Amino acid sequence: MPVLVSNLQEEVPVEAGLVDTIREAALAALAGQNVPAGVEVSVALVDDARIRELNHRYRGVDAPTDVLSFPLDDPETDPDGPETVLGDVVIAMPAAERQAREYGHPLAREAAFLTVHGVLHLLGFDHHQPEGRRRMRDREEAVLAVLGLARDA
Repeated sequence: MPVLVSNLQEEVPVEAGLVDTIREAALAALAGQNVPAGVEVSVALVDDARIRELNHRYRGVDAPTDVLSFPLDDPETDPDGPETVLGDVVIAMPAAERQAREYGHPLAREAAFLTVHGVLHLLGFDHHQPEGRRRMRDREEAVLAVLGLARDA
């Protein structure tokens, strides 16, 4: 399962170890979710200005946010193989850094949480209703626990 992590803005410094954590978080979120072999997820790391632009363009909200998900309505199939593109997750690294400080946990945990949250949205999870919110939060915490990044870890 390819998980492509790219730093779309050179001014967003990201350590290689954090990129590995993000990739592992995406793979862990996909595990056990009836995802076809070879599915592809893209994770883009951006600054606040870029995510604000995307949030405004696609959600009509003229403000930065921490993570956005862009699922493909009709998954694309690679004609040369079985890979399916599930969608894209965009993470604002400055927001992740602020939230990690605010919540008092490492940046790796916050980046992993945002990655998992975004990937779960690609898989159809939603948090706008209480039952969906509980289901999504339970899955987020289970995935973070597998990664050794649970709240109490």
